[in-house]
Amino acid sequence: MSTSTTASVSTHILDTSVGRPAGGVAVLLSARPGREADWQALGGSATDADGRCKDLPALPEGTTHVRLDFAVEPYFEKSAKKQADAQQDAPANRDSGPAVFFPEVAITFAVVPGEHYHVPLLLNPFGYSVYRGS
Repeated sequence: MSTSTTASVSTHILDTSVGRPAGGVAVLLSARPGREADWQALGGSATDADGRCKDLPALPEGTTHVRLDFAVEPYFEKSAKKQADAQQDAPANRDSGPAVFFPEVAITFAVVPGEHYHVPLLLNPFGYSVYRGS
């Protein structure tokens, strides 16, 4: 595939609650060739220790919309357990609510052929933010 006829996508995740990359988060990449078309799951990956997905699948020609689905709940459950183990006397959760408010994050964006889209996810247990990076 030529980069002049397709767009490309990369992402990384920073856990802003601890100021570190979020490793081990499953990411699914889907695409569609128009807003009325059905989503096609292209495959996925998981973030590495640096919070980056370096092996997301290529987008098919004609892609106009992309969706990144981040499975963040298992990451936060693992993080909460690590924190609880490190601080045995401190509760992992100070209230009676869940350890994470957003168990999944789905980011949908439009693309044009030939462009690269880096979409970082800034994440914490109770909120997130995304932007088009470089």
